[in-house]
Amino acid sequence: MNESKNPAFDTADITALSHLYRGEMYRSTVWRTRLDATTNWAVVTTGLALSLTFSSETASPLPLVLVGLLVAVFLLIEGRRYRFFDFFRIRAHILEVYSFGPILRGQGVRTDNGWNSILYQDYIAPGLHITFLEAVGRRLRHNYGWIFFIQVTSYVGKLLIHPTPIDSLDEFFSRATIGPVPGQFVLLAGLVFHATWATVAVMTYQSRRGADRARPPRPAKDAVLELARGG
Repeated sequence: MNESKNPAFDTADITALSHLYRGEMYRSTVWRTRLDATTNWAVVTTGLALSLTFSSETASPLPLVLVGLLVAVFLLIEGRRYRFFDFFRIRAHILEVYSFGPILRGQGVRTDNGWNSILYQDYIAPGLHITFLEAVGRRLRHNYGWIFFIQVTSYVGKLLIHPTPIDSLDEFFSRATIGPVPGQFVLLAGLVFHATWATVAVMTYQSRRGADRARPPRPAKDAVLELARGG
């Protein structure tokens, strides 16, 4: 392929790139909004379950168990949505760094590192850049881990104090019983359920994208903030 290493971009080309950037930003924003929607569903349903569970001393803790399963469904939906958000966010970031970045430095649009060819190939044969498990792990670490923690703490607290503080371990197991299912089995299932999510969060943290990348040291002075202040 005979391509110039630094082809000239005229005004029309730069305008087209600007519109392309706006389109990628719009699509990433749409998927970001969808992420917020599922997180909101998880928060609202958890709040509703807490209200029902602690509405009286004799109220059942079962709503917290059922909502835990429902929140897991929201997490899986959000993991899929995050993959698409990440896909369009990366495209927008490439345009920011390699197209508009050199313009800000007064160099014009540069293509000597081949970013335009790589991005073109991504339009020809698009592919997601994060696995489903990594996406779920990221959402667990950022949001859902805290939601599950609140559910577990509330559930155990409900068993411990309502209708009266427990006197023995057998009483604790008895309160955890759901219909014909013994309390020991219910608690074991809950332990496996939450341990699975904790394992996913830890494993994907170790293998996350950019985990081996050196982080630049934090500057003593925030240059952007100083610039915004007119300094």
